[in-house]
Amino acid sequence: MDYSIYAEGLRKRYGDKVALDGLDLAVAPGTVLGLLGPNGAGKTTSVRILATLLRFDSGTARVAGLDVRSNARQVRQRIGLTGQSMAVDDVLTARENLVMFGKLFHIGKSAARQRADELLAQFGLTDVAGKPPQTFSGGMRRRLDLAASMILAPQVLFLDEPTTGLDPRGRMEVWDAVRSLTAQGTTVLLTTHYLDEADQLSDRIVVIDHGRAIADDTPAGVKRAIGGDRVEVVALRPDDVDAIASVVARVGEPVVEELRVHAAVTDRVGSLTTVARDLQEKGLDVEDIGVRRPTLDEAFLKLTEKVTV
Repeated sequence: MDYSIYAEGLRKRYGDKVALDGLDLAVAPGTVLGLLGPNGAGKTTSVRILATLLRFDSGTARVAGLDVRSNARQVRQRIGLTGQSMAVDDVLTARENLVMFGKLFHIGKSAARQRADELLAQFGLTDVAGKPPQTFSGGMRRRLDLAASMILAPQVLFLDEPTTGLDPRGRMEVWDAVRSLTAQGTTVLLTTHYLDEADQLSDRIVVIDHGRAIADDTPAGVKRAIGGDRVEVVALRPDDVDAIASVVARVGEPVVEELRVHAAVTDRVGSLTTVARDLQEKGLDVEDIGVRRPTLDEAFLKLTEKVTV
């Protein structure tokens, strides 16, 4: 298929330090790829290479169907980039900011004004178009920043830690904006340290460490890679843990972690029903009981702790 972002065998060194060590990526049009990894794993280097801001040593990289190395200028005309720092000016109004960006992209004064109004409406900022960003909430400022990166209606948008420092409401506002963009066909590559954000937004997730991809799957697939459902019981009293473990053993191999006892299961409802009934019959009161699924945080920690240099 034709990928909006495609990289094969990307390598990049900074002196003796290997930043990318044969990275492969493939992002389908109109989807969100969450690029995750510990600090120093190579996420920002990858974004900078794909956005034509950094040369790579070897490998292949194509964005919007164009070779990043030989067609850098054409690639830049088809992408948007929102980095970790705000790009908008605090003194200019929201509309003036967008018009300014339009002029910088040489789309003409009239076209810049028209595009600014379109983006203000698209990102829910029409009511504050005449106000400066310094009066905005964090989420509104970030939405304006996203709007500025969409001046040329790019095919591909790179989001590097887009919600760092935002409160929960601000993050939700940015999430809604990203979903709106992908619904209109924009392809997004997202780097983030908020794993719930990647879980919410990403169609696929690539986890990288030491410059290599160590997982590439849907969010559910990445979580399944470290195990499926588990029945989990939290004891009220330490003296009850052994008895609870014997009950949980009826549905799977029990694992005891202080007051918490859990076991991997395949039959969610049946296993939970069995454990709950047996606990009641034995008169064992518990703090909590339920069926849990691995979180993306757990999967990320498990995957990255396996990697050695």
